[in-house]
Amino acid sequence: MTVFASELAERRPKEIALTDPLQALTWHQVDNILNRAANALQHLDLGEDQRIAVFAENAVETALANLAGLISGASVVPVNFHLSAEEVAYILNDSKAKLVFVGPETCARGLQAAELSGVHTVIGWRCQQNEQPVDWQTWLAQSSDKEPDTSLKPRPNLLYTSGTTGRPKGTHLPPTMFAGGDTIAEHLNNLKANPLADKGPHLVVGPMYHTGPLSGARLLAAGTPSVILTKFDAEKTLDAIATYQTTSTVMVPTHFIRLLALPEATRQKYNVSSMIRVSHTGSKCPVDIKQAMINWWGPVFLDAYGASEVGTTCMITSQEWLNHPGSVGKSIPPFTAIIVDEDGNELPANTEGKLYFKDATGRGVVYHNDPEKSAAAHIAPGVFTLGEIAYMDEQGYVYITDRFSDMIVSGGVNIYPAEAEQVLLQHPHVLDVACISIPHPEMGEELKALVIPNNDAKTADANEIISFCRDRLSHFKCPRSLDFVRDLGRNTMGKINKRKLRAPYWEAQTS
Repeated sequence: MTVFASELAERRPKEIALTDPLQALTWHQVDNILNRAANALQHLDLGEDQRIAVFAENAVETALANLAGLISGASVVPVNFHLSAEEVAYILNDSKAKLVFVGPETCARGLQAAELSGVHTVIGWRCQQNEQPVDWQTWLAQSSDKEPDTSLKPRPNLLYTSGTTGRPKGTHLPPTMFAGGDTIAEHLNNLKANPLADKGPHLVVGPMYHTGPLSGARLLAAGTPSVILTKFDAEKTLDAIATYQTTSTVMVPTHFIRLLALPEATRQKYNVSSMIRVSHTGSKCPVDIKQAMINWWGPVFLDAYGASEVGTTCMITSQEWLNHPGSVGKSIPPFTAIIVDEDGNELPANTEGKLYFKDATGRGVVYHNDPEKSAAAHIAPGVFTLGEIAYMDEQGYVYITDRFSDMIVSGGVNIYPAEAEQVLLQHPHVLDVACISIPHPEMGEELKALVIPNNDAKTADANEIISFCRDRLSHFKCPRSLDFVRDLGRNTMGKINKRKLRAPYWEAQTS
């Protein structure tokens, strides 16, 4: 039996270890499947890099495929299930993956991507009869249920960014997020050091191609039961917390906004007192949203600011945040936060500039097969940026104000859209907002707000909302126009591809 599940499978064989909306598996069943899957992978020729890909929406099988890769000694590539076949093929080629797992929603695209990239093995679950991957159940049945070889060296995931500035960039799961160990057995034992290990069921609400949700699902390897939601739904999330008495999860600010948008009567129906830790990452969380969540769920939130490339660089507890509202916390080892000007000179406290981090290990940001992009993220060896504008107070607390690429220069004046976004989100008729640059014949560019109105905001008025912003912020920082939209294209980690939102306005100018 696998190291982490053997004791639980023997001691609590009927306890539910892994569940999604379609099925629930006991520790004994999980142990049996992982043994078979890991053994099957260890008997395949996966090339020098020992790399496999998982291209599937959230499900029990998705978690098991990711864990089986880890236990077998393979490097797993979690692939964004929204991507087209051509985009997936690029990742399969770049990563040199030799096998790809698919689910019913991604089967057709996965098969096409495999054909385009020359990947010969596609394994799928619940696919249509006209689709021809290797059947997951059949593949498992043909493998041994004996304990796999755990003396091999574990390999970190190869993760790909969202690709909002061109082709997705690959990066290995950094040492700050990888439990390490000389052997798989040692690695699995190291996972038990996670402070949430064996503290109660973990709830997975985000897609497992993202680092946070995938790391949460990996708690299963430390003996922590997992409850997996196929897709985020605000009320279903509350229902799952109350039903399974989950104790931890990873969320993004968008999840908070949607939870808070539920009617008060709906919110009061569900008991969320079992939650002891909600880690949140992705985009910066608006102050009023964070405060409202603390008021509702209690001081259980831990903001982990960082990126897949490096892991968590800053952290702040709810208790700290209440004293430093809006901060993403202090930098944590091995990172030290610094704020610099355009020339790379360090700036004094409370001065806005570019946020960089000094990595004491010297590693910094490393992109797979792309030394130029790796170098572009640094101003010195081991001194890197994640592309944010910020300031830092005298105590070392970091406050994100915007991103480099989102800055707008209107008539020679720098405008940071996040300032207006934070104000507009306070308007009662605004559910979500993104401020972008559009062309202006005299000023070069100007700020436009794209607003998703609340469901009950049938009488939302664009001019009134702009006036609301102008009453609370310097006029030059406010949008000059506003469009109501149905969707902003936020991904499930709360990030927006603003280049895509801007494109129609700039294309219209050149056409």
